[in-house]
Amino acid sequence: MRKLLYLIMTGVMTLTATAQETIGVNTGDITSPEIRNDQSVVFRLFAPQAKEVSVEGDFLPKTKVQTPMGEMEQTGRAAMTRDDKGLWTYESAPMAPEMHTYCFYVDGMRINDPSNVYMLRDIATYTNYFLIDGALSENYFVREVPHGTVSKVWYPSPKLGMERRRMTVYTPAGYEEGSKRYPVLYLLHGAGGDENAWSELGRAAQILDNLIAQGKAEPMIVVMPNGNGAQEAMPGEYPNSMYKPMFMNPRCMEGSIEAAFVSDVVGFIDSHYRTYADKRHRAIAGLSMGGFHSLWISANNPEQFDYIGLFSAAVSRQGQGENAWVYENLEGKMAKLFAQKPRLYYIAIGNADFLIQDNTKFRQMLDSKGYPYEYWETDGGHIWANWRKYLNVFAQKLFK
Repeated sequence: MRKLLYLIMTGVMTLTATAQETIGVNTGDITSPEIRNDQSVVFRLFAPQAKEVSVEGDFLPKTKVQTPMGEMEQTGRAAMTRDDKGLWTYESAPMAPEMHTYCFYVDGMRINDPSNVYMLRDIATYTNYFLIDGALSENYFVREVPHGTVSKVWYPSPKLGMERRRMTVYTPAGYEEGSKRYPVLYLLHGAGGDENAWSELGRAAQILDNLIAQGKAEPMIVVMPNGNGAQEAMPGEYPNSMYKPMFMNPRCMEGSIEAAFVSDVVGFIDSHYRTYADKRHRAIAGLSMGGFHSLWISANNPEQFDYIGLFSAAVSRQGQGENAWVYENLEGKMAKLFAQKPRLYYIAIGNADFLIQDNTKFRQMLDSKGYPYEYWETDGGHIWANWRKYLNVFAQKLFK
């Protein structure tokens, strides 16, 4: 046994040493990414023993791949060039304003940029990011404006059988000092996400801070709950939850979230925050799975929300369970919803999104009934670059 353990430890130490030789540890004098005045970007990685290095990023030409969910876009890669000291470099063309993400591949192994401390977690993957300023992305930056407060709030969820669950709540600048009441936007994440997704990947706090400061959006509370009915909070943030995050979680698209939402989430917010507790001052929107939830939560509660946003929504019925009633009689429920004359029914999706055909069929149903809605079709696929755009526009249309 001791000999076996010795061999295992020797192997681990050898692999670690090899990795340290391949990737330079000291990155103090390396700048990566370097954003130039023309908005081109230079990426650098010191890997003197590597044979092949490439950069993968959302700014590179995408390829189409077939998946079990249909044809989807895949992030492109570009080869990096090596100098005589082992420094690998890639210089991009000028980039569009956006919050861009990237990583490196070294001899086939995916790694993050050791010179860039700014990273995002999307489900179970960490990716580096950087910001290119411009008209499209101006609200993604932290600016010299009054800032709202982002809180992690625990609340009871009797309908889900939990004593506590966690949500992220944004309150606008000045909330703590005053007695004013505010409208509420309930903002829902997609499959694999959690209560951190919109505040981190979606830049929700920065978008709202900037829009409110510019006078383009009404001051509002934004509630970002966890849409996975079997989770108390994001993985690692509640007892016995140190597991690898998954794309699809239990109790997320079988009716539990929709059945519990108004009583547990809306009820808690209205009783603990200074809200206008009525339909006129409530909005609900979500991306992908969150769009699915927004569709059915609003359809089953037509008197609760005056603004509904479906961003790249998974509008097709995905599953059943003990709450199968949630998904029954869509046309009848939509008739009741539109009889309440919502102020805005908003649908947005990318032209390369694998869900666009389902969204087209859903819009055809709305058209056949003469229901009014706004539609925005953008370039691109099922990506955060689109969902940030949709929030930036949707938030400006609320509570006017």
